[in-house]
Amino acid sequence: MTPAPLILVIEDDHHITDLIKRSLIYDGYRTQVAYDGSEGLRLARDMPPDLVVLDLMLPGIDGLEVCKRLRAVSDVPIIILTARDAIADRITGLDSGADDYIVKPFDPDELLARIRALLRRVKQRRNPTVYRYADLELNTGTHDVKRGNRKIQLTAKEFDILTLFMTNPKQVLTRDIIYDRIWGYDFGAESNLIEVYIRYLRNKLEENGEQRLIHTIRGVGYILRT
Repeated sequence: MTPAPLILVIEDDHHITDLIKRSLIYDGYRTQVAYDGSEGLRLARDMPPDLVVLDLMLPGIDGLEVCKRLRAVSDVPIIILTARDAIADRITGLDSGADDYIVKPFDPDELLARIRALLRRVKQRRNPTVYRYADLELNTGTHDVKRGNRKIQLTAKEFDILTLFMTNPKQVLTRDIIYDRIWGYDFGAESNLIEVYIRYLRNKLEENGEQRLIHTIRGVGYILRT
């Protein structure tokens, strides 16, 4: 039996670590906790985790340096968790090698959703599959997407959404299903996030006047079909 994913939490606030640890255990994950950067790097070396939740404001070695050192030796997914909410801070965190960035105060359910999404992407990378539908081809290992002989550049989220359609061709995907599989939670009935991403995908897939493949089922959701 495959063990549950191991999540390493590097955070010096004991109240926050207790909250995160309870949420992770309740969701079925194994956990480790470090309260400073040096301890976090040691735990990551001695027992490599499946994902790291990392605070920036750490005693000793700060979170950005921890992130850089982890990324230099591993492709482990890293979620930065911090009170720094300026755009410049987000860019710095992501440029240091983090995969995601959550600002405090945070909702534990959102953190769990981000963890699930990142772990799904890791699984796809490690078990690459090539999906084909009509003249559309998607490779989960290389992240290559082609329409006929034309290569298509997608963002990470666009790629995730298209992968969901390619793995469920000719099936209606409701908004709830898309929210759950891609983001792990529902943004609410007022959000047009899915519509925005579907428009982006259609623009790229149909850039040269190709036949539409992602169709709207009004009032229900979307479907991949010819």
